[in-house]
Amino acid sequence: MLCQGRGSAANSTICFCLGITAVNPTKFDLLFERFISSARNEPPDIDVDFEHERREEIIQYIYEKYGRDRAGIVATVTQLRQKGAVRDVAKAMGMSVDAINRLSSSIWEFTDEWFEGDRISEHGFNPKDPHLVKVLELTRQFMGFPRQLGQHTGGFVITDGKLTDLCPVINARMEDRTNIEWNKDDIDALGFLKIDVLARFR
Repeated sequence: MLCQGRGSAANSTICFCLGITAVNPTKFDLLFERFISSARNEPPDIDVDFEHERREEIIQYIYEKYGRDRAGIVATVTQLRQKGAVRDVAKAMGMSVDAINRLSSSIWEFTDEWFEGDRISEHGFNPKDPHLVKVLELTRQFMGFPRQLGQHTGGFVITDGKLTDLCPVINARMEDRTNIEWNKDDIDALGFLKIDVLARFR
């Protein structure tokens, strides 16, 4: 199976000695100083790329080797963005489909001017309408809220003990996959080990 290491640590001698990368950085005088810089506030990142067609084999190998009780794919959290937030709020507030479409299409960017109604009035809305003001106020509050959990492209958490002792675990939508309910920022803050099992096209 074809595979290669990459990421911020790919030029390091340690990765070469461990067989993660095949290029000797000393021989080719590759740069490595940025990985030991005091300005870097996180450890070096190592990604491993596998053949796209066979990546699922690697994923299942990790589950079998470490067990589903100790290995899980990291979650991604989709957040409510501009148009999604305004459409959800407007629908919940009883606005018609036509009004929701016009309101959504009035968005170019969420600036104070938009919330104050300058662009909205161009689409036939009265910016002083109390109901509309409430919709805009709730939309501003709603933006950035989590919308749904998804699966990371290939980020795995592997633990010494049971995953369930550390975080919630759920069955993924894809068959024979399990993922945790926390995203990469959560596990970075908690110091969990994450391995990125990624794919490349030949």
